[in-house]
Amino acid sequence: MNIISSAAIATVGGLAALAFWKRAELGRIRHVLNLFSADKIVHNFSHMNSVFLSDQLPASSASIPLKTGTTATLPPQAYQWIKDRNVTALVVLKDGELVFEDYFHGTGPNDLRINWSVSKSYLSALFGVVLAEGAIESIDDPVTKYAPELSGTAYKDATIKDVLQMSSGLAFDEDYLAFFSDINRMGRVLALGGSMDGFAKQQTKSAAQPGERMEYVSIDTHIIGMVIRGATGRGITELLHDKIITPLGMEQAPYYLTDGNGVAFVLGGLNCTTRDNARFGQMMAQGGQWNGKQIVPEDWVTASTTASAKTAPDEIRYGYQWWIPLGYEDGQFLARGIYGQYIYIDRINNVVIATHSADRAFREDGVSRENEVIFQEIAESLKNHGKRPVL
Repeated sequence: MNIISSAAIATVGGLAALAFWKRAELGRIRHVLNLFSADKIVHNFSHMNSVFLSDQLPASSASIPLKTGTTATLPPQAYQWIKDRNVTALVVLKDGELVFEDYFHGTGPNDLRINWSVSKSYLSALFGVVLAEGAIESIDDPVTKYAPELSGTAYKDATIKDVLQMSSGLAFDEDYLAFFSDINRMGRVLALGGSMDGFAKQQTKSAAQPGERMEYVSIDTHIIGMVIRGATGRGITELLHDKIITPLGMEQAPYYLTDGNGVAFVLGGLNCTTRDNARFGQMMAQGGQWNGKQIVPEDWVTASTTASAKTAPDEIRYGYQWWIPLGYEDGQFLARGIYGQYIYIDRINNVVIATHSADRAFREDGVSRENEVIFQEIAESLKNHGKRPVL
């Protein structure tokens, strides 16, 4: 056997060993490339733990079914909207009672579905609890007080309030359609089992001064998670279970997608049933209360859902990881994620709407506004639902 043949065999053997060692990571990359395919997206969005690493939250020992009210009929345009937006699940609560629930495209009530950026609003609620308990002194503290490893990054001068408001000033390309964008590089880190903390520490470029303006940057939410972990010495999965999930009595134990170190993908990796998302929304509608217990401080509910970030006059408004669309009144706000994931809260009419979708056209002009309006129309149609007529 000549030297070239020996080298070739060694090379092939080495590549084979590498492929065997990395087969899980390569498999995840393959799945990621097909994650949003038209023929796979619905199934994938209900089975994300078959694609990514994940961390299952413990089941609640005291799950409480939602109360059921009189079944509601939605306004006619809502049914066309369900079809147009490829909605896979829709749950509506009125006065805390389940009045509409339906599932589409072969999905069902027990599916644990990817929330995408709706996950950010869950983390905001958890932050409010941790803040009230005293582990974090103030939202005006620098993030480096609790995550000192960020000292050499673009976050070195950012406060917690800055990242809560997506106003860190970080230069970050959030273009989901560009292969080499920052958001897609981050996705590949997750798929390959890399470190999200490590990725955060690589962010060194700024586009603005912290607090100067709101610019949607998903990695800001990961920084909030780093702050919480640094302040408490506990993981987000454990904290969310103890502080939010268990007190809410969620019917199905959710799970987080994680990086290779088991760190929760807090900016978009929480998977819940649609019904339990509605339950979370109802708690927010009730000022942070559930079943007679104050879960999230009421002042945090108010502060986090009030438009406070520096947005342009014609842009959707933002609080602390919650959205307040133009035309919404005080007490109307929502959590939202890509591909049509929403929790809409209307404290005026006491209506909560939770929806999961597989809407591949979610980025098209007018789609987000269409969603925001249909939620208002559904809520308005339920204004007198369940009330007895005055004789």
